[in-house]
Amino acid sequence: MQELIELLSYDFFRKALLAAVLASISCGIIGTYIVSRRIVFISGGITHSSFGGIGLAFFLGLNPLLGAVVFAIFSGLGIQYFVQKADVREDSSIAIWWSLGMAMGVIFIFLTPGYTPNLMSYLFGNILTVTNTELWMMLSLNVVVLLFFFFFYRIVLYIAFDEEFAKASGVPVELFNYLLITLIALTVVLNIRVVGIILILSMLTIPQATANIFTKDFKMLIVLSTVFAFIGTTSGLLISYFANIPSGATIIFTLVIIFAGMRLINYLR
Repeated sequence: MQELIELLSYDFFRKALLAAVLASISCGIIGTYIVSRRIVFISGGITHSSFGGIGLAFFLGLNPLLGAVVFAIFSGLGIQYFVQKADVREDSSIAIWWSLGMAMGVIFIFLTPGYTPNLMSYLFGNILTVTNTELWMMLSLNVVVLLFFFFFYRIVLYIAFDEEFAKASGVPVELFNYLLITLIALTVVLNIRVVGIILILSMLTIPQATANIFTKDFKMLIVLSTVFAFIGTTSGLLISYFANIPSGATIIFTLVIIFAGMRLINYLR
């Protein structure tokens, strides 16, 4: 307990803890929509295509997170456009943008002179290095996501479970699909520093799978997903610090252990 109190006196650890809370909220809400809508692999496509923006930003000497945001939104909208307007199959559209982003990232990083020391933290995450700017960006995202789901909850619910009914009811489904895919892209990218490009998809699915053990209600799924995400990220953060192992991988491993534990408890009940 004394060690924990001592930890909280460090600025970097307080930032990491705050990042865990903010990531839990945005991933809990957006992840519930992704899982309910069954578009997990679209999120995977956006996640990996954002690597192209990171590579381009390194090459141009810009903030890698800014490059990732722009490229993630562009690829998310591109995936949606290809499916709806260009008559490209969804899996093919995802593969195209996924491959393009990864290829561009590799090319631009190769062309960047010198060594890129921060690259690993974007690929695998390092919550202990989160900056004030990134925290403000994560906070802004949380405010936007919370307001969007508060005002348009019923529409989001219709689209998540019955898109055809939503269209028949006069809901501008196409517009909301573009808005939601943009929120997914922002959530993916702004939480990259927590667990990294390689593992961020797990933050959007494992807490939801754990919550799904106990409820099928959409609102409760959001609440429980956020709670499980918070428990997993904070526990993983503490374990990684004391065990001196990578934080991103430890957080995801902790989330998987929680999922397995909840499944076992539910089975024994």
